[in-house]
Amino acid sequence: MSSAIKYGLILVAGTLLGLGLSQLQQPSGESAVAAAPNPEAPLYWVAPMDANYRRDKPGKSPMGMDLVPVYASGNDTGVVEISPQVINNLGVRTTRVAREILHEDIRSVGYVQYDQDSLVHIHPRVEGWIEKLYVTAEGNPVEQGAPLYDLYSPELVNAQEELVSALRRDNARLAQAAEDRLLALRLSQEFINELKRSGDVRQTVTFRSSKKGVVDKLNIREGFFVGPNTTLMSIGALEEVWVEAQVFESQAALVRLGQPVTMQLDYLPGRKWQGEVDYIYPTLDASTRTLRVRLRFSNSDGELRPNMFAQVQIHSENKQPRTVIPKEALIRTGSQDRVVLALGNGRFKSIAVKTGRISNSQVEITEGLSEGEEIVASAQFLLDSESSKTSDFMRMDHAGSERRRSISMTEHTQQETPVDQTQSAEVMGVINTVDSTTRIANINREAIPKWNRPAATMDFVLSESVDIKQLEAGQTIHFRFVIDAGEFLIEMVHIMPQGASHHD
Repeated sequence: MSSAIKYGLILVAGTLLGLGLSQLQQPSGESAVAAAPNPEAPLYWVAPMDANYRRDKPGKSPMGMDLVPVYASGNDTGVVEISPQVINNLGVRTTRVAREILHEDIRSVGYVQYDQDSLVHIHPRVEGWIEKLYVTAEGNPVEQGAPLYDLYSPELVNAQEELVSALRRDNARLAQAAEDRLLALRLSQEFINELKRSGDVRQTVTFRSSKKGVVDKLNIREGFFVGPNTTLMSIGALEEVWVEAQVFESQAALVRLGQPVTMQLDYLPGRKWQGEVDYIYPTLDASTRTLRVRLRFSNSDGELRPNMFAQVQIHSENKQPRTVIPKEALIRTGSQDRVVLALGNGRFKSIAVKTGRISNSQVEITEGLSEGEEIVASAQFLLDSESSKTSDFMRMDHAGSERRRSISMTEHTQQETPVDQTQSAEVMGVINTVDSTTRIANINREAIPKWNRPAATMDFVLSESVDIKQLEAGQTIHFRFVIDAGEFLIEMVHIMPQGASHHD
C-alpha cells in the first residue's frame, strides 16, 4: 500500500473519531435542540432622558445620548438596580425623610397705602369762599397746627358777633351759648379766647391742621365756593402704612392675624421691612379667586410711600412637626403622587405616597413614608419610569418574591456627560402636531451645538405661559425650553414670519 493511501485512511479515521466524541458530549432532550438564551443579554435599550424611547439594539436617543441597556434578572416587583457608574453619571442624589416643622411661607405682591385708621378728611361746617390756600399740591407735608386755608363765611361772622354782643351785655348764658356754637363750627379755643379778649370780629378765619402728615386728594383752589358737603382735602399720616396683598384661595387657610411678614421694594434692593398681618378681609375676590390681606409696617423714616409696589412674604408656621421631604423628590403624575425609595446597594423602587401641605421647598407626607427613610431627591425620572412598569407601588416586603430590573453600564454610557435637568436652550423648530388636551407639541428641532446634540423630532410640553391657541402644525417657531424632571418644557415661543426657514 502506498504512503499516500495510508495517510488518507488515517485522516478519515480521525474525522470519524472526532464526530463520535462530539455526539457523546451533546446533551439529550430539548436542550440539545435549542440552546438556552444568554441570561446576560439586554431586554432592550432605553433613552436616559426619555423612558418611552426604546430600541432593540444600541444607539442614540433623540437628545444624542447613548441608550442604556436594561437587563432582566431576579424577581423583585418594581425594583431597579443600577451600577455605581450610572448613579454617578445620572447625578442621582438621595436624602432622608425628616420630621420637622413645615415652614409654609406665602409669597405675594401688594401696594403701599396710607394707614386709613389715621386718615383725616377735611370738610367745612359752613358755606363760604376760600380766600387763601396755604397748601397747593397733593403730597405736601404739613405739621400739626399748620394753616391750611382761609375761609370767608357770613355765618362765621354772625357767630362771632353774637359772642361779642353777649359779652358786651354781660349776659353769661348767651355768651356761653355763642362760644359753644363757635366750637361746634370748628373754630379753635385759641381763636375764641383772642376774640373774647379783643372783641374784633374777623371777616376770614384761618383753619389749621389737626395732625402731622401729607396732603392727599386736594380738591379746592383759591376762590372756590364750598359747603359742608365739600371734601376739601385729606391728610394722611405716614408713621405707619398699610400694604394690601392678595393670597390665593388655596393658601387662605394658612393666614392668621399677627403673623410676621417680610417686605421688599424694587426701589431699595436688598432692604427688608418687618411687619405683621393686621386684618384679613372676610370675602374673596370673585374674578381672581384671591383673599385680600392687610399688612401693617412701621415707617418712621418715611421711606415707604403710598402706591409703591411691594413684594411680601407671609411667614406661616405650624408648630406641629410633620413628616416632610424636599419638594423636588416628589413625582406628581396627576392621578398619583410617588417617590423613589433608595433600598441600598444601587436598588430603587417607586412607591405611592399621600401628600398634605406643600411649601416652597418641602412637601408634607401623610402616608407612605417614615422618618429616616432614604429617598431619591434628583435624577429620579429614569428610576421611576423603569420601576413603575412593574411596580405595585406598595412598600417593600423583603420576604416576598418580587421581580427586579437591572440597569447596567456600557462603555459608551460611561463616557456620556449627563445633561443638567434644569438647564435651558433656545432653538428653532417646525411644529408637526399640537395636542391642546395634553398640551404636547411634536416639533422638528434644530441641533443644539452647546450640548453637542444633533437635530431631532421629539415631543415637548407647553407651559401655562404659552398661548396654545396661537400654535398650529407647519409653523416655524423659535422657542426656549428647559429639562425639568425628565420633561422637555417649553417656556417661551416666538412664531416666525411665514416662509421663514430654520436658518433665517
